[in-house]
Amino acid sequence: MIFVIGPLFSGKKAFAMESLGCGEEDLAEHVQDMVWADMTEENMTTLADKLSQYKVVIATEVGSGVVPIDAEERAKRELAGRLNCLLAERAETVVRVFYGLPLVLKGRL
Repeated sequence: MIFVIGPLFSGKKAFAMESLGCGEEDLAEHVQDMVWADMTEENMTTLADKLSQYKVVIATEVGSGVVPIDAEERAKRELAGRLNCLLAERAETVVRVFYGLPLVLKGRL
């Protein structure tokens, strides 16, 4: 699995589709939406295992922006960050896309 991370609107999906030759069926996107929907500490590993079966997983970075004032939002953001760590651990390759520019953090393309 190739794990592609980066800020919102940084070109992650375009990179995956153009440079990695992925189609919609190859991508697992909106990982943070899964966290907001129903993720708990108990099912985080199961979700990471499920997502790692895709060819490419795309996630938005968390933790670099403003810290939410709401405790529940902070907890969900922490879970999203921890899920990203699990996905990076499972990935053969991790690529950060920033301003449309890919930077390989783990493995190689």
